[in-house]
Amino acid sequence: MDFVELNNDQRRELINTRQRFEAWQEAAANERRYRGSLVWSQTKGTDYLLKSYYDEQGRRRQTSLGRRSAETEEVKQRFDEERAKASEARQQIEAALARQAAINRALGLGRIPQTPARILHALNKRGLLGTGLRVAGTNAVYAYEAACGVFVDPGITATNDIDLLLDSRSRLHLVADAEFGGNNLLQIIQSTDRSFKRSANPFRASNSEGYLVDLIKPVRSPPWAEAPRPVGEQEDLEAAEIEGLVWLENAVPFRQMVIDERGFPLWIVAPDPRVFAVHKHWLSKRPERERPKARRDHAQAAAVAELVRTFLPHLPFDAPELQVLPKKVVNDFLAEFPLPA
Repeated sequence: MDFVELNNDQRRELINTRQRFEAWQEAAANERRYRGSLVWSQTKGTDYLLKSYYDEQGRRRQTSLGRRSAETEEVKQRFDEERAKASEARQQIEAALARQAAINRALGLGRIPQTPARILHALNKRGLLGTGLRVAGTNAVYAYEAACGVFVDPGITATNDIDLLLDSRSRLHLVADAEFGGNNLLQIIQSTDRSFKRSANPFRASNSEGYLVDLIKPVRSPPWAEAPRPVGEQEDLEAAEIEGLVWLENAVPFRQMVIDERGFPLWIVAPDPRVFAVHKHWLSKRPERERPKARRDHAQAAAVAELVRTFLPHLPFDAPELQVLPKKVVNDFLAEFPLPA
């Protein structure tokens, strides 16, 4: 497998991007502390200081902070000043990120196509990646190559779908997450592209360009261990049960910054790359697997296995982390991709 290693300019700007992205995250989190505004409101001839804001459902909320006094006037003045500073700091870093994005595009660092990038941005914004959802399938390869500082053959990563692996054990975290609010997963996807609709297969959404988003989860054994139920509201996507995904669900999460086609950074949370490679190898040997998909599975298994062994030597294939997989599945993988002598 041939990998294209980043040159010195690309490595330097990747480091700059990460630093600015982390600074932006801190600034954005700080600004969220000052959500809404403090306003004076008169009731029966008395002024009260109210905190006014909109909740996640878009409903206006107001909370009284007390009667007008020297103390509440100071509270309002300090809040307004700090909110203005927080907003200005976030805007300055966003401007720096925009300049950085232009550099990233010029250097060819952008990898994630815009449709999945917009969806991942939206899921990250709501704190869903790494809690109830992970990225599985081809798009996970972008995280692995970024961690290694290389580009993988585009013939392996070029695809027209993005698979979102639902960790059903964290399902309640998805439903109850404060960031999630009253919106369901399909609504989050539609916020990035209104043409997305749930298809005849309830686990899948597709847009006007035929881009697919599949929501999948492991098969439970025994089958009565978990009653089938939709995620979110009735019209939301319903996770399809797929054999073997429990291995990805149990794998250590792999969090990595990647760069989209516009040059902007985002996070991907995927399974441990070793588990991904072994799972893809197992998939490629399934007799019912369509041959074109099986060939793609095998190519991805080989690519990620070589990435790990070449660039991530601290992740050996004989480590305890691989015990989430059946021993025979690992042995079959190692028979074709043996451990270094």
